[in-house]
Formats: sequence, C-alpha cells, structure tokens
Amino acid sequence: MEDPRLPKLQFAPFSSALDVGFWHELTQKKLNEYRLDEAPKDIKGYYCNGNSAGLPARLMLEFSAFDMSAPTPAHCCPAVGTLHNTNTLEAFKTADKKLLLEQAADEIWESIKSGAALENPVLLNKFLLLTFADLKKYHFYYWFCYPALCLPESIPLIQDPVALDQRFSAKQIHALQHAYDGLCRTEGVSALPYFLIKYDNDVVLVSLLKHYSDFFQGQRTKITVGVYDPCNLAQYPGWPLRNFLVLAAYRWSSSFQSVEVLCFRDRTMQGARDITHSIIFEVRLPEVAFSPDCPKAVGWEKNQKGGMGPRMVNLSECMDPKRLAESSVDLNLKLMCWRLVPTLDLEKVVSAKCLLLGAGTLGCNVARTLMGWGVRHITFVDNATISYSNPVRQPLYEFEDCLGGGKPKALAAADRLQRIFPGVNARGFNTSIPMPGHPVNFSSVTLEQARQDVGQLEQLIESHDVIFLLMDTRESRWLPTVIAASKRKLVINAALGFDTFVVMRHGLKKPKQQGAGDVCPSHPVVSADFLGSSLFANIPGYKLGCYFCNDVVAPGDSTRDRTLDQQCTVSRPGLAMIAGALAVELMVSVLQHPEGGYAVASSSEDRMNEPPTSLGLVPHQVLDQYEQEGFNFLAKVFNSSHSFLEDLTGLTLLHQETQAAEIWDMSDEETL
Repeated sequence: MEDPRLPKLQFAPFSSALDVGFWHELTQKKLNEYRLDEAPKDIKGYYCNGNSAGLPARLMLEFSAFDMSAPTPAHCCPAVGTLHNTNTLEAFKTADKKLLLEQAADEIWESIKSGAALENPVLLNKFLLLTFADLKKYHFYYWFCYPALCLPESIPLIQDPVALDQRFSAKQIHALQHAYDGLCRTEGVSALPYFLIKYDNDVVLVSLLKHYSDFFQGQRTKITVGVYDPCNLAQYPGWPLRNFLVLAAYRWSSSFQSVEVLCFRDRTMQGARDITHSIIFEVRLPEVAFSPDCPKAVGWEKNQKGGMGPRMVNLSECMDPKRLAESSVDLNLKLMCWRLVPTLDLEKVVSAKCLLLGAGTLGCNVARTLMGWGVRHITFVDNATISYSNPVRQPLYEFEDCLGGGKPKALAAADRLQRIFPGVNARGFNTSIPMPGHPVNFSSVTLEQARQDVGQLEQLIESHDVIFLLMDTRESRWLPTVIAASKRKLVINAALGFDTFVVMRHGLKKPKQQGAGDVCPSHPVVSADFLGSSLFANIPGYKLGCYFCNDVVAPGDSTRDRTLDQQCTVSRPGLAMIAGALAVELMVSVLQHPEGGYAVASSSEDRMNEPPTSLGLVPHQVLDQYEQEGFNFLAKVFNSSHSFLEDLTGLTLLHQETQAAEIWDMSDEETL
C-alpha cells in the first residue's frame, strides 16, 4: 500500500536533440536505400551526464545514428532505437502511436523478465522515432518517444534528494570516482548506464548489475545503485531511472525493502572534473505482484508548445543541394578573407555579370575560372557547333555533344555550367558577330539578320558588366570593342598564338572626357611565352588602349586564302588555360580597384609602393561615327575592305607618309 505521507518520486523527461547531420543522412538513406520501404530501421543515439546547469536532459542523434557499429562519443551512454519513416505526411499523421509504444514497451518488459537487461542494461534505454521527410521542401516531421514502464503505484521517497557532497565525505567521493573509472576501463567503455555501489567508511566498491547477487550477498535491508543521469536538476532524476526501478521492483522487491539511488553526474569545466553535484536519495520498492502482461507505458514527447503532438524542422535553407553547393562554392573564397586577403570585396566579383564572346577553348577555361571565383551570371555568345576535335581542349564539352552535326557551342556551354553548378545563371546565344571585311549581302533577309545580330549584341553588352573577347579571329573583336567602348563597359581581351598569348584590359572613356574618336595612344599588355616569363608595359593615364590601338592595319578578313593551319588558332594545349586564368584574375583585380574599370594603369614605380588593390597591381577606335550613324556605319565597315576603316582613322595617310619617308631615305642613300 502507498504511504500518503511520503512524497512521490518524479522524473525529468528527455528532450530530443536531432542534429542537422542526422536529417542529411536520412535524406540520403531515403533517396538511395529506403525509397518506399517503411519497415522499421535500427538507429542509435546517446546521452551524457555532463550538461551545464540549465540545459535539459537531451537524447542526441547525429549523422552516425544509422551505423549501429559506430562508436559512442566519449563519456556518453548509448541508447538503441527504432526509426519508423513514413512515405507520406498522411501516413505520418495516421500512424498508430499507441501500438508503436506498446511494441517498444513489450521489448523492454521482455528484457526485464528474461534477465537480458541485467546482462545488457542498454536494453532499458530504447526509444522510437516516427518521421516523415518532405524532400521537396526539406521539411522534416518527427515525433520522438522514450518508452517508460509504469508501476501500478507511485514510488515513495524515503529520503529526499541531496547533493552527493552532503552525504559522502571528500575521501568517499574520490574513492567513488576512482572505482567508477576503474570499472569503465575494465569493461572497455567510457561510461556505464547503471552500476552497483557498496561503501563503508572511506572504502567504495562498484560492480555491474549482473553481479548483484554476489555483490550484495548477506545484505537484507537496502542496496545502492548508480544511474548515469543526464538530468542536472537538484530535486529530480532523469528519465533513464524509470525503467531501472521497474527492473528493481520486479527482481529485488522480495529481497530488499528500499533502494538508495545515486544519480551520477560527471561534469568537467575549465579542466576540472566534478561529481559533487550528483544527487542521492532513497526510495521504497513497491511489492508488486507482476502479471505476465507488460505494464502500461508512457513516453511520447511533447511538442514545442507543450502539447502532445509532433515537431517539424525546416531545413530548406541548409539541406537543399543547390544551396549546399552554393555554400561550398563560396567556402574557399570566404576563407581567403579570413586571413590572407581580409580586404577582398567578394560581392563585387560574385555580382559581376560576365559576357563571354566565344565559347571555344578560351571561353570554356574562362567560364570555369569565373565559377571558381563565385561569379553567378555568365552568358556565352558563339555561332559554331561542337566538332570532334573540341572536347579534348574545351572542358565544357563531351564526345556525345559532337554527334549529329554537333550541338551549338553557346547553348551547350551554358547547359553544362548549370549541370556543374545549379546556382549559376548561365545563358547561351547562338549568334553571329558581323565583322569588318566580311561582306553582308544587301538582300532583305541577310541585311535584316545582320541588323538583328548587331542589335542583340548591343543589348547583351548593355546588360553585362564585363565583356570577355575570346574569339578566334582579329576582326571578330572589332565590333564588340566599339560597342563596349561606347557603352563604357570593362573589356578583358585574350588572344593566343602558338606559344605566346596576350591578356589585356581595354581602357574606358571617362563620361566627361573629350576626343572620343581619337585613336588611343597605347595600351598595357600582359604577354608571356609558354615558359612563364612575362612583360608588363604599363602606361599611366585614363586613355588606355584597346586591342587595335597599336595596329597600323585595319581589321579585315584574316581567313581568306589561308591554309587550314592559318585559319585555326594553333596553340600549345596548356596555353589557353593559362591565358584564360590570367584574364579572369585581371578582371578580379580591376574590380577590386576603387575606380573599377576607370583605374589608371599601374606604373613601374607602383611596384615599390603599396599595391592599389588587395590583389596587387592592375596590369593594363572609332566611336563618333558609330554613335552618330549606328548600323548604317557598321554596314559600310562589314562590306568594305580594311581601306574604309584606314581612311576613317587616318591610317591611310599614315601609310602614305611612311612610304614617302622610305622613298626619301632611299634617294638620299643613292646620292651618297
């Protein structure tokens, strides 16, 4: 019979703590292994007894929960459980929670009756986890249950809980700690869920549950047990004690009147270990005539609002593979800002909209390097198709892209970037770029097509921040150069020879700068042979050059009457990777400059001073007619030989003056 005068023992329930790694692993299991299988799965959690004051008693599940052979973290006790993962939210809602609890309680009860729980006390700490994973939204619904068997009557307290140091002397506490550590070492573990205790003066002995008959031989009044307690409340034990007391009542109530319980709490703070906050109390074991049937059980966890119901966690921000990819892509860049380049402005780079004119060897390598810098907006323009010779040098294409006449390069390159990194906004335009010296037929169809191509190119250059000139021919770079200069867009130009290359930036016209039609005086050029020597010819000032500044011959048809090796860009295979990487690094350096594309070229004196950007030095035709006449002017350029541009820019007069000077020199020589 219960004594109404004695207070009743109460227990602090577990609070589930499921790490994001657990949900990620469940996602992978569901997609690749479980699929539609709803059969119960074995999982494993753990709890510790070293929580700081104020923290709840937590049962923790991590990514390793699905590996039953995975080691339990040091100084933690394992808890075995069963996962019931449903295929639909409706199945989750309608699952028979009462039946699931009864089945788990039956397993615990059978382990108590058979004595298996004495041999392996972990069987007393079973738990259930009912889940539904909405993998489209990455919403995870779950309901955690820690089954606890209920005795027919409450357990009365004979002695209220007190701190261990109020009952044990300092020597006894030290002896207890030493005996517990020794038993753990003997068993090859770092924590024991339950253990037996005997103490007499300063002598403290501990043993395993399965040795209780020998350990307490001759003792007839009470026994002392230690429970690895995850709770840190001063007046209440944690949940793992409940099933143990059922075992004690079933096994020992006929032999012992009471049980002294030590809730063992082992905390290490600032390198100092402390168990004095453990609590100790005594309870009376009820004399119960157990039936073969399992006792009533409780244990479903309350939700965040304190009611009986499931919980939901929204991990869309960190579980979506696309978002995970974005985080991973940015990781190395952000680490650069930690220590190496703390002033690096990544937003200027990531937000740059880059237009790649040319999706060949240079275009593919530039695109990959831009993605490495975190650039999210990349657009290709090219009118060629993928041939069988391309995939080995152009890393965005594969053999299958060549079949059936070949896919359009620009479209295939954009599609491949999306597959490499879904977070990139990649587009491709299968468009021609009209060129000087390549006549346009003045029939309505062809002329209109050229007009559309020019209009589209103008729109694309207008809507992007950085223009990369990566085409095969010299003349194909002329029109984008004119349009970009007119619209004041930063142009990065890269061109290849056999074992040489040029990488440069075009100068920008200041909004108030006069003389827009002047031929630029010079431009800084980055030139290198394959072995890596380099030359930086930097000219200070705002009138930086372009790709055509130092030429004395206007662009024309460079492929007419040429052999195959003269029509193609024949380069050593590694050159495009080097030139493409330098082109992107040049863009990033320019963007880091306070004046961006308007940055002056760095002079040789700058090398002795503080670099103008966090990434070091910034290495460094005819606009009036284009801006006044538009396409009508361009049509004349396309349909005329290079003499039209030479006449317009004054190169024809320059040639004549040069030729006259040579004749004068020859005549002078002959008179001597």
